[in-house]
Amino acid sequence: MIIDTLEHADFYFSLGKRIETGLRYLRDTAFSLISPGKIEIEGKNIYVSIQESVSKPLSEGKWEAHRKYLDIHYIISGKERIGYANVKDLLPGIYDEEKDLMFLEGGTEEGFHTLVPGKFAIMMPQDAHMPGIETDVSEPFKKAVIKIALD
Repeated sequence: MIIDTLEHADFYFSLGKRIETGLRYLRDTAFSLISPGKIEIEGKNIYVSIQESVSKPLSEGKWEAHRKYLDIHYIISGKERIGYANVKDLLPGIYDEEKDLMFLEGGTEEGFHTLVPGKFAIMMPQDAHMPGIETDVSEPFKKAVIKIALD
């Protein structure tokens, strides 16, 4: 997992052309003008899901991981805590190939980071993550999740 701010995005361009494209999209887009939904950037290879939600207590969170895509989570407004654990340290559930989604069990309260506007987190396939967790209180947030195909 990588956590940083968009002002340092150029540093991560060397991780691949698709990651560069995704980070440039985050840096160059006026998200206040975009409603929730899915937007293709480069077809199925790179797309973004704009989400509005309300942060939830840790007890309601779920660990998730992906195999075909990596995620870049970016907070547009509000804030959320997002957990990180290595997939190997959790108990795997059933993988849904169509949704590219597997829920996992276990983990601890360690490895949680607060994302605020301007910060992003890159989650690789080995990075289980628990998004949407409240900080002090439950509050609304808006985020962009860029999905980047690994093939």
